[in-house]
Amino acid sequence: MAYYTDIELKEIGFKYIGTNVRLSKTTSIYNPEKMIIGDNCKIDDFCILSGKIELGNNIHISVYCHVAGGDEGIYMEDFSGLSHYVNIFTRSDDYSGKFLTNPTVPDEYKNIKKGSVIIKKHGIVGCNSVIFPGVIIEEGVAVGAMSLVNKPTIPWKTYIGIPAKSVGDRSKELLELEKKYIQSNNHIRS
Repeated sequence: MAYYTDIELKEIGFKYIGTNVRLSKTTSIYNPEKMIIGDNCKIDDFCILSGKIELGNNIHISVYCHVAGGDEGIYMEDFSGLSHYVNIFTRSDDYSGKFLTNPTVPDEYKNIKKGSVIIKKHGIVGCNSVIFPGVIIEEGVAVGAMSLVNKPTIPWKTYIGIPAKSVGDRSKELLELEKKYIQSNNHIRS
């Protein structure tokens, strides 16, 4: 992958860009002035980032992800991540047939559901999953591949399916590794 240099990243015009950010040059970026990208983030090839997006530290967004923040915003906390082909939306048309759909139609004829999406610390989303408007992926939640999340989750659970349902607990052992990682990085920066 070819990544932007630190100088090139600053020239894009992000609201904030952290240190040690690796952003693929094949990523499509719309409205960078609404985006905050923290330290140690990696965004792989062929992603689409648009609208209000706030990424904490140590976040990975894998290839072909579509992160559409709109005005509502997508917020990813530290150590969260998206696997290949994940789609996150903060807006969705009403497909019931009671309203018109698509961006060529004025809003007065549509019923658009809007809501920010939050992926809390250590939340991970498996490949080909879809996250709908207003969803909160709580701390430590793992969403399995090819899942559709349209409702809030419970912390430290694993979810799979369409729609996603909890299938069990997720281990919290990674919290000890996080402490060691942060301690080792603080030692390096001192």
